[in-house]
Amino acid sequence: MILSIAQVQVKRKNINLKFLTMNLLSTRLLLTSICIIVFANMASAQVKSTDFIVGDALPDAPALSARGSYPIGVQTLEIINKGQIDILKSKGGVDPLYDRKLQLEVWYPAIVKDGKNQLTTYNATLGIYKDTSRPLIPYSLPGRATRDAKPNLSEGKFPLVVVSHGYPGSRLLLTYLTENLASKGYVVVAIGHTESTYSDKDGFQSTLLNRAKDILFVINQVASWNTPNSKHFLKGMADADNTGIVGYSMGGYGVLNAAGAGYSKKLDTTFAQLTGGSHAIKSRMTNDPEFKASQDPRIKAVVAFAPWGMQRGVWDAEGLEGLHVPTFFVAGNLDDVSGYENGIKAIYKGATNANRYMLTYFNARHNVAPNAPPAETLMPGINPNEFGHYSESSWNEYRINNINQHFVTAFLGIQLKNLDYNKYLNVQPDSNVKPWTGFKIRSSTGMELLHALPK
Repeated sequence: MILSIAQVQVKRKNINLKFLTMNLLSTRLLLTSICIIVFANMASAQVKSTDFIVGDALPDAPALSARGSYPIGVQTLEIINKGQIDILKSKGGVDPLYDRKLQLEVWYPAIVKDGKNQLTTYNATLGIYKDTSRPLIPYSLPGRATRDAKPNLSEGKFPLVVVSHGYPGSRLLLTYLTENLASKGYVVVAIGHTESTYSDKDGFQSTLLNRAKDILFVINQVASWNTPNSKHFLKGMADADNTGIVGYSMGGYGVLNAAGAGYSKKLDTTFAQLTGGSHAIKSRMTNDPEFKASQDPRIKAVVAFAPWGMQRGVWDAEGLEGLHVPTFFVAGNLDDVSGYENGIKAIYKGATNANRYMLTYFNARHNVAPNAPPAETLMPGINPNEFGHYSESSWNEYRINNINQHFVTAFLGIQLKNLDYNKYLNVQPDSNVKPWTGFKIRSSTGMELLHALPK
């Protein structure tokens, strides 16, 4: 039982302390409760560098989960993709256009003076826009980064990692991972997908159409930061020619398509029904000339957390064969959103032209990627679905965060940096049979890691 992080003084009086007392007999729930209380304490007082923050390594975290050596900076940016189809206003097969704004959160290796407080606060929301049962509730999430810090340009370019959230979600949904990767020498760009976030959720057809398109547009935008006439603050730092893309749920749906897996004809039929006759999704289908032309050789690696769509006919054998980029899948074998045997695992098996891995958390459902639940999800009167949107009932979320950091670090390190991390992926498939390399004794339980080479 881990108690070292419990030695904090809880200052927020309205945290229900019975939540902690009722679960003293459960190691997993005790640890989760302690961490959430720490967050509550941080939300009501100034955060100190010694406080536990989401993404920090627990005592039993695997080897590669710890943060890297780079201090990191963070900035919030807005970009505009002009002349895009406004699918929410399509009618009768006519697709009007609009300028599509995207908000980005960008983390990068930075120059930070010794002694400067390397902490930031991310402002996010619980709830879902237009859902009166789950109204928007602002909350603050502490992080380990320096806002608007000067980029570290002394070491040349760093690989680019683009991150795509779920539906609904937020560009801040995976800060435990985005900060961690930036500290290891990556420029990480998390997209806030318009009409798909907690604060602006709208029709699902926008998410279906725009996920892959947003990802490819962001890669192009980052590449433009390096052009000779660019005055961007990250000019010369992000290597868009060496890009990894990471997606969760609908983000997983998007990154697979952006990397070459074409959508099926069935999706076109469904999409037309949702949009009153639009066939705009054809541009992302397997044999469409525009889709073929969009294949981006700069994408060198894919991480797909719980990718959606197989059970709904989004993918077929021909489309999945279009994925040639090395891919790391992450799933819960009880996923009740994307499915497992006929969902995520079927995608893994069908992507026969890719060097691919699949990490499975046994007894986990869909929430294998997000940050651990914010403290505000435990406040009195909060809809319990807010906690449920982040939590895994059979797993400690902080532990999942650490394990994800470990494996994503290994996979991207191999694919984007040519690091010698193969020993962390070449392990006995069943973690219960033999301890996995990089895991502390007795800690690699309840998981499976599969590997398949291209046919």
